[in-house]
Amino acid sequence: MKTSVTLNEDVVAYVERIARKGESRSEVIERLLRHSLEEQARRAKDQRDVELINKHAEQLNAEAADVLSYQGDL
Repeated sequence: MKTSVTLNEDVVAYVERIARKGESRSEVIERLLRHSLEEQARRAKDQRDVELINKHAEQLNAEAADVLSYQGDL
């Protein structure tokens, strides 16, 4: 798909500086955008995981304490 985006000169200059050998500006921008979107999705998933753990923290801590109570001394 082809689209048009207006970028500041400093952004274009940065894109050109970080381009890999043979990589077009479009390819650089797509690579960076994909990376950013994947990172955003990863952070959102991590946040959901933390919220779920916190929601069940008391029960999880009780279960862990119970399991540890069965451990013998070394």
